[in-house]
Amino acid sequence: MTPGAKIFACRSSSGLAEKIAKAYGVPIGSIEFTEFSDGEFQPSFEETVRGGRVFLIGSTMPPSENLMELLLMIDAAKRASSKHITAVMPYFGWARQDRKDKPRVPIGAKMVANLLTAAGATRIMTMDLHADQIQGFFEVPVDHAFASALFVPHIRNLGLENLTIASPDMGGSKRANNYAKWLESEVVICYKQRKKANVIDKMMVIGNVEERNVILIDDMVDTAGTLTKAANMLVEEQGARSVRAYATHGILSGKAKERIENSKLDELIITDTIPQNDLPSKINVISVANLFADMMYKVHHHQSISSHFLE
Repeated sequence: MTPGAKIFACRSSSGLAEKIAKAYGVPIGSIEFTEFSDGEFQPSFEETVRGGRVFLIGSTMPPSENLMELLLMIDAAKRASSKHITAVMPYFGWARQDRKDKPRVPIGAKMVANLLTAAGATRIMTMDLHADQIQGFFEVPVDHAFASALFVPHIRNLGLENLTIASPDMGGSKRANNYAKWLESEVVICYKQRKKANVIDKMMVIGNVEERNVILIDDMVDTAGTLTKAANMLVEEQGARSVRAYATHGILSGKAKERIENSKLDELIITDTIPQNDLPSKINVISVANLFADMMYKVHHHQSISSHFLE
C-alpha cells in the first residue's frame, strides 16, 4: 500500500495550497517560519516527513523571496529524509528568461532549474510554462499541465457563435492554433513590434475578425499593454463583435488592472496560480486547485496524468 503524501505551502501560495489540500483530501502540513530582524527567514517542518512524499506548493512570482522560500523548504525536506520531494509551482517565475536574446544576459529559467534540483527537488509540477523547452532544463521529471483543460470547457459553455481564437502576438500562435483545433474555430494572429520591453511600437492583425466573437489566448498577462491594445484594435479597427481574453497567469503589474477595465475587453479570465486581490469587475478567476490535486494524487499513486496535457 502506498503511504500517504503530505502537502506543505509556501506563505505566498497558502490560499491556493489550502484549496489543493482540501481537494486532495488531506490537511495542509504544519510548517513554521522563523524571521530574523534583517529579513532572513528559516522554514521548519513541524511534523515528520521521513521516507515519504512531500508536495511543496509555491508559485515563484516576484519578489525573489518566494523562490528562496521554496528552495529552503526543499532543502529542509531533503535533510529531513523525505524520499520524494515534488515542487509544485503553479506559476514558474523567471520563465521569460529562457534564452539569450542579446549578448551578456543570463538564462534565468535554466539557473532556476539548476537551483531547484540542487536543493533536492525530485520532481517538478507546473502549468503553462512561458516556453515549453524549459522542461528540458531539468534532469528530473516535469509534469507540465495546460490551463486549456479548464479554459476550453469554459469557452464552450459561453455558446458563442462566429467564434475566432486570436493570439496577441506571434509567439502564442501555436497555443492559439491548439485552442482553435479543440473549439473547431477560426484563428487569427496579432503581430506586434516592440522597441523595448513592455512598450509596443505598432500592432496589426493577420486574418479577418469582422462581426466575429474573438477569444484572445495567452499564457500570462503582465502590464496588459499587449492584451488591451490587441482588444482595442480588434474592436475599433477590425470590427470584432466582442473580445474576451483567457490568460493562465495573472501577473497584473503596474497599471494592468486599470488598462483592462478601460479597454474594449468584455472580460478577462485568469487562474489563481498567482494570488489576487482587489480585482476589477472585468477580471474573473478560475481555480486550478482541483486540477493540481488530481495530478498530485495520480502522480503519488503512479497513475497516468496525460488527460491534463490538453494543449
